Amino acid sequence: MVKRLFKKGKENFLEEQVKAAQKGDEQTRHHLLEKYRPFIAKNVSEVCKRYIDPERDDEFSIGLMAFNDAIQSFSSEKGSSFLSFAKLVVKRKVIDYLRSEQNHPAAVSLDEEVHDEEQMENPNEVKIARERYQQEADSWHRREEISDFRQKLKSYKISFEELIERSPSHQDARESAMEVARIIFENPSLRQYVQQKKRLPMKELTRHVKVSKKTLERNRKYILAIFIILSEDYIYLKEYIKGVKV
Repeated sequence: MVKRLFKKGKENFLEEQVKAAQKGDEQTRHHLLEKYRPFIAKNVSEVCKRYIDPERDDEFSIGLMAFNDAIQSFSSEKGSSFLSFAKLVVKRKVIDYLRSEQNHPAAVSLDEEVHDEEQMENPNEVKIARERYQQEADSWHRREEISDFRQKLKSYKISFEELIERSPSHQDARESAMEVARIIFENPSLRQYVQQKKRLPMKELTRHVKVSKKTLERNRKYILAIFIILSEDYIYLKEYIKGVKV
């Protein structure tokens, strides 16, 4: 219990520092960028799958700029901790950088004559390689989102496997549950309650939706899962609920 409170206190202090940086405190911003260099290097290294030298590798510079972007764009109202949010931003920016490097190889000088045709790249092979890289990057990105989503579900005492088993079987029931999640997300008081209590405010919720309390309880975990997706900076998982207007 004490450990959880201590961890929560550290997270709150960090978020206060982030807010200060957002308001123009450049000294605090510089402090955060310096303090979390190992955090940035670790996440960049996980994407590149090799050791990253902060002094030499361009990828680290991309990660550092992404961490700065995360400081500027973070909002605690989404329910995610800053470091969890920053991890996603850093990894996505590095993936985008690697992807752009893959799609824009260094151009050969127009003055340079290439005599050995065997050394020239086969356009079809290049296209296939690029498509494969794109697929692998997208797959990795999806796995990262799902991994983060699993952790968020745990904080609501929901397992990923349990969510799959408990999801509504009928399309109209799923759409109804998604609509309930949207209503919660768009209502500041309901959103704050769910983010803090990690459960649905049943009594209050029945005043805002045309769904019975029994149905809400039956689809409770699915509603919470959709609420988490709406609250987070997920790209691929939001495709699953792209029909939900927010």
